[in-house]
Amino acid sequence: MDQIPLLSPHKMGNFEVSHRIVLAPLTRQRSYGNIPQKHAILYYSQRTTTGGFLISEGTVISQTGIGYKDIPGIWSKEQVEAWKPIVNAVHEKGGIFFCQLGHMGRISNNDFQPDGKAPISSTDKPIKGFSPPRKLTIDEIPQLITDYRVAARNAIEAGFDGVEIHAAFGHLLEQFMKDNINDREDEYGGSLEKRCRLTLEVVEAIVDEIGGDRVGIRLSPFEDFMESGDSNPQGLGLYMAATLNKYGILYCHVIQTRSSSCHHLLPAMREAFKGTFMVTGGFDREEGNKVVREGGADMVAFGKLFLANPDLPKRFELDACLNKYDRTTFYSSDPVLGYTDYPFLEDDSCEKNQTFN
Repeated sequence: MDQIPLLSPHKMGNFEVSHRIVLAPLTRQRSYGNIPQKHAILYYSQRTTTGGFLISEGTVISQTGIGYKDIPGIWSKEQVEAWKPIVNAVHEKGGIFFCQLGHMGRISNNDFQPDGKAPISSTDKPIKGFSPPRKLTIDEIPQLITDYRVAARNAIEAGFDGVEIHAAFGHLLEQFMKDNINDREDEYGGSLEKRCRLTLEVVEAIVDEIGGDRVGIRLSPFEDFMESGDSNPQGLGLYMAATLNKYGILYCHVIQTRSSSCHHLLPAMREAFKGTFMVTGGFDREEGNKVVREGGADMVAFGKLFLANPDLPKRFELDACLNKYDRTTFYSSDPVLGYTDYPFLEDDSCEKNQTFN
């Protein structure tokens, strides 16, 4: 039998990855009071395989980064200590675990912000459904970069193998990069290089703190999440892919939704970036195998399918049936329902080739 591309090993820097099926970062909103909870030990360990690569749910770097209820943070000692048993559980099963570090910027409300202040962003342009933001001042940017640096240091203290910088989905760093949002006229706005400056300064700070071999980044240049489009997505994607090389980071993780009209632009980014290239965006088994087989990516991150199928690598190996995910439980606060109660293959009675919603 020919080897399944997704199940072939891959050397990612100093990490020997046993297969190319990655647990994508998935917001779960079950970290009550922004503190990781013990039920996450089971959630992540269920999805761990020896040599498998996992990325944590989005974890905010400071209180100003909160945008949704009960998402985890990693700025405090209490949070670091709460992450430790979760990370240990992944390591005990032989997994490789990275912490996704992010800041939601204008995707927030005053109720989440210190003293009820306005959320920070590259702009003061509001986004529907959230409180009007305020434009981050030049004098405040060094502290923001320090927050990222400290969060990376805390992640390593918690035991994570590395960090992924979240610069996608319309979050703060993408708010600076995308010209549909960034209307600044200072050294962090205007030209492509200036709009990308903050993200690259964050990359540099984190690489300086923990080493480039422990750093990845997530980008979505071709998407328009949270009203974050760009007039030249190809230019943005290629500039970031090429420029990131000088920092020697481990991987670049690009979101490419299956409905996007920019699929033809992804190979150019893949060619420009010299490290491990990872893609995500609604791939299934067939599509994931195809993109790896054809050299379009080294690894593929799966979100909803991995959520509903904690043993996804085994199911892909056997071409077995897949559990159907339940969207209504994605963001509930329940510590079990839609979280740790999806059945494993040996306990399952699902039918092959289901239709997913």
